[in-house]
Amino acid sequence: MSVILSLSETVRLTEVLLSLAVIQQSAEHMTRAGMERLIFGIRVLIALALLFGGNAGASIAGLFAVELVMLHRFQGPYNGGSSKMTLLIIACLGAYHIAPTERGRELAVAYLAAQLTLSYFVSGYVKVIRPEWRSGAALTDVFRFSAYPVSERLREWAARPRALWAMSWGVMGFELAFPLTLLHPLALIAGLLVAASFHLSNALFFGLNRFFWIWICAYPSILWFQGRVFG
Repeated sequence: MSVILSLSETVRLTEVLLSLAVIQQSAEHMTRAGMERLIFGIRVLIALALLFGGNAGASIAGLFAVELVMLHRFQGPYNGGSSKMTLLIIACLGAYHIAPTERGRELAVAYLAAQLTLSYFVSGYVKVIRPEWRSGAALTDVFRFSAYPVSERLREWAARPRALWAMSWGVMGFELAFPLTLLHPLALIAGLLVAASFHLSNALFFGLNRFFWIWICAYPSILWFQGRVFG
């Protein structure tokens, strides 16, 4: 079994997923007052235009302009990694729409796939070179001192060092091995399901829901890339 997407199908699927993720990110800001609600309101309107098949190139350019305004207003990515991934996807889609050749459009989507792959591998590398991650202590601290509003039952996992040691190595092993999933379509699908489950668990347990939605937006690019390069 494999997922075969053409380049245009990949881009359109990414645009639809991006539209939904941007609307989800912006919804909580609609209750704010003043300039913040105006900025995110414009962002939602542009995302809706992209979702319902408006001029995709113009919509992506509009989203990119709003992202620049947000970078200035919040003095950087306003929500860390998920905001950086949002900007990366918008930039790659923008490059796709302005590329003058088919090869240029392919490179824009391939760059997004490469960055997605590196996002997992580099995360695993940064963890595995740190003693606190190899011992499981880092994950213990995550459960014990999490700043997120987690339940007391979830915090009790901090008292299970062996389980957290195994979880630490499970996460690091998966992230470091993720590039290998590109070698076979079934391995890639399995890898993406595991990765999505990881993001979903972080959303359910720690409230990191933005990572789940925005990382999934980049999945069509890597499915296309696997078929284009290794298929």
